[in-house]
Amino acid sequence: MNSFIPITNFHGNVVSFQKPELTIILSLYGRMVASGEWRDYGISSLKEVAVFSVFRRTAEHPIYRIEKRPKLRNRQGQYAVVGMDGQILKRGHDLKSVLGILERKLIKLVD
Repeated sequence: MNSFIPITNFHGNVVSFQKPELTIILSLYGRMVASGEWRDYGISSLKEVAVFSVFRRTAEHPIYRIEKRPKLRNRQGQYAVVGMDGQILKRGHDLKSVLGILERKLIKLVD
């Protein structure tokens, strides 16, 4: 018996990336795919955090997570790049500067 259960508890109070933020992230993603470093991604919009996960292969754990936590906006910054081991590699208020740590990896690949 198949039955449809509507989602009634969804309040819409989730954090998500805005279009300008996704443009910046997907621009870096495209360059990293072209270099052969990254192959797949996933986006999660949760109650307190939006996460853009980057994978080298589809069936792996993410090698990087780009997180947006608006509650930290007035403290150390709402954007963070988190490594595979959970260590925060860079945190800040400006998405482009936070992603700079991953840009450096791209520059090393090209050299």
